[in-house]
Parts: sequence; structure tokens; C-alpha cells
Amino acid sequence: MRIGIVGGGQLGRMLAQAGAPLDLRFTFLDPGSEPCAAAHGEHLQADWQDPAALAALTANCDAITFEFENVPAEAVARLAEQRPAFPPAQALSTARDRWLEKSLFRELDIAVPPIARIDSQADLDAAVAEIGLPAVVKTRTLGYDGKGQKVMREPADVSGTFAELGGVPLILEGFIDFDHEISVIAVRARDGEIRHWPVVRNAHRQGILHCSVPQVAHPLQAQAEDYASRVMRELDYVGVMAFEFFVTDAGLLANEIAPRVHNSGHWSIEGAVTSQFENHVRAVAGLPLGETARLAPCAMLNVIGAFPERDAVLAVPGTRWHDYGKAPRPGRKIGHITVLAADDETLAERVAAVEALLVNDLG
Repeated sequence: MRIGIVGGGQLGRMLAQAGAPLDLRFTFLDPGSEPCAAAHGEHLQADWQDPAALAALTANCDAITFEFENVPAEAVARLAEQRPAFPPAQALSTARDRWLEKSLFRELDIAVPPIARIDSQADLDAAVAEIGLPAVVKTRTLGYDGKGQKVMREPADVSGTFAELGGVPLILEGFIDFDHEISVIAVRARDGEIRHWPVVRNAHRQGILHCSVPQVAHPLQAQAEDYASRVMRELDYVGVMAFEFFVTDAGLLANEIAPRVHNSGHWSIEGAVTSQFENHVRAVAGLPLGETARLAPCAMLNVIGAFPERDAVLAVPGTRWHDYGKAPRPGRKIGHITVLAADDETLAERVAAVEALLVNDLG
């Protein structure tokens, strides 16, 4: 069976690596000349919406998926007319637009921070007057790892912000007093079965994910699973989805969903019975889902912008090195390191040892 993946980045690369033992083959549609996933399958170099390339993808593949949200939902809808394409285009269009996303959460009785739709500077001024400062304003579409957004703390920060962010539709979110951020990774099969991995506690630096640690028996695991399941059923979702939350004294507040395999789930390659990547291709291919239990205490650390000395990292017991085959540049995710241990205390010691070796260039 051949699966077409729209996008040829590291997520596509890891999907193909997970699918190879299942005798699944892959074709990547990507406009880049040398995307890092190309070493693991065929590469169609073309724009996401190129009609000839989309036709070639459906002609050569049995099922279609995508690896990131920048893919136009219209392209996925067009592919779905010819082949099974998952997640569905509606899920992509919802997740691409922060206002549609938050509106869906509210419709499903999932709590969100105070929000307002912003289509002009006047809208922004009115929203700040109602919600107050500090607040963050974000572009409704695109933007990730801290891009396409601005934190406003003082009244002077508000003036000219709509134009500063490109004069495009925005969403304003009030600041939340939260303890920490978590994410839950879930997968839904074609027959509607849903499985969840353990909740992951995330730490960020300059808006970019730094470290993810799966938690066993997190007190909000059931609530996170419930919210993720509500969204997946509503969207008739197939594949892996990540759901990020803020943990507050009142419970969970929804931040955002990602309609794909997610950075905070990379630990699952070595740390779970079945990785997020394998379960995603299983779901897309119509195969039974695998178990999602954590195998051992573990953590994932991103490698951003610059590589540490590989031998020194691998000398730390329990480490696994993942190089994405991408050229280093400031702020770019070029790999990750998984750390495993027999107990939480040893894990913390090993994570600290790896962190001391990182030379991340956040830009």
C-alpha cells in the first residue's frame, strides 16, 4: 500500500520511518527541491495546489494524509474526491483558523480563555477595553512557534498592532494565570475507535517547545481525553491529533489543536508501545490501532538551530538521537533527543545532563 503525504518535512520523514516495517510505501508532495522526507519515499516537487501534482498523487497512492497545517484545506478536499484523505479537510480548515477552532471548543462546552475576533484596529481597541491587559493577539491563520503574534502588556502596546501584524484577521486572547501547559495526543481510526497517549507536560523557551515529559496518572488525564474525543467525533476525524491545554485551578482551558502528529508526541517513538507516527499511518491505512501505554519514564528535548556534540549526548545513558537531515539555522527544529530511564529521579538527572550539552540557537 502506498500513502501520499502532502508535505516533506520531519513529520513526514518520521511517518515514513514508522510505516516501513508495515510494508507501507510513501510519496511526498512538497515544493522544496530536497525536503528531508525525500530519502524515505518518492518526491513530487510541486506547489500544494498544483493540479497535475495532485492528480499524480491520487493516481499513485491508495490513501492521502498531510504533515502540517500550512497545506490548503482545498487541496485536501480535492484529493479526497479521488482517494481516502485523512484527517478530513474540515478538520484542517478548522485547525488552521484560530477563531473557528476556539468557536468549535465553545460549541462543545470546552472552556477557553477570554477571546475576541479582530478584523480592524477598532475591533482590537474595543476588545482590549473589554478583556483587559495583558493579552496576546495572534493571526487567525498560519503562525507557529511564537510567530504571527504579539503580547500586549501596556496600553501603548495596542496602538498600531493590527497593521504591525499585517492587517490580517486576528484573534485576541486574555492572559491566563495557569500552572503549566499540557498536551494530549489522541488517535482515531476509520471505525471510530479512539486511543490516547499519557498527558504530556510541556516547557517552552521563546515560544518554541523545549521539553516534553509524559505523565502517568496526571489528575487531568480523563478531562483531556474527554475534550480531545469530543473534538475528534465532531470532526469525524481519522488519524492523530494533538490538543494543547493550560492547567488552571479550575481545570483545563483549551489552547489549540494540531490536526497531525505533533512535536510533543515525539517521545512515543521509543517511549510508548506504539508511536504516534505508527498509529497515524495505521489509521490512515485502515489498520487496527496499536496500544498507547508508556513503556518507561522518558522525556523529549528539541534540538533547535544548532546541534550539540553528538557523541557527548549519546554518552548519557538512555539517550536516543534523531537528526532530521535539515540544515541548521536559528529557530529551526533540526532534531530531537529522547531520554529514557528506569525511574523519575534518574530521568531528571539524565535530562539535566543532556540539557547542559544543548547549544540551541533560538534566533
